[in-house]
Amino acid sequence: YEALVLNAENQIHDVGLRLYKALCEQVAVFAPGLLETARALGELDSLISLATVAALNNYIRPVVQEEKGLQIINGRHPVVERLNSSDRFIANDTVFEPGEIVRVITGPNMSGKSTFLRQVVLIVLMAQIGSFVPADSAVIGLVDRVFTRIGAQDAIHAGQSTFMVEMIETANILNHATSRSLLILDEIGRGTSTYDGLSIAWSIIEY
Repeated sequence: YEALVLNAENQIHDVGLRLYKALCEQVAVFAPGLLETARALGELDSLISLATVAALNNYIRPVVQEEKGLQIINGRHPVVERLNSSDRFIANDTVFEPGEIVRVITGPNMSGKSTFLRQVVLIVLMAQIGSFVPADSAVIGLVDRVFTRIGAQDAIHAGQSTFMVEMIETANILNHATSRSLLILDEIGRGTSTYDGLSIAWSIIEY
């Protein structure tokens, strides 16, 4: 009886492993169909989620065009407007006239500049994946990439100061951006003095 008890755990393990392998062999026969079904369900789940959010939050269908351009009327940040449901979100326009490619946004701290920048990026991304967007209307030109330089952090482990990290990321953006890219630079040059930071920002804009 003692031997039976001592060997029981090993026998349980062996039986479980044998049954698991047998189950895997049976399932493997149907693997292609299961994977195809899983992919279809995943796509359906994504579309239903986008449709539900759009219906509940009064999103509109954007016009996505091959020509360059960006015109968002009364755009809203899809996350912030839900987090601050007790406060009315102030919608913002983003309009680039023909030939315009740069916007410089200034204002006091806590005035919503960073939220606005993120809002534009999210609306552009949502439009390009086929989602409705939080705005009254939107005409968005296709972009090949989105580059962002937001936040201030160092990389002590790599021996890089906040300014160094900022300049490395900015250099990467300038070296890889094309005429169809969307660039969002939030307080570029913040890691150095005001005069030097302004000079850097000015040079980047001209470039």
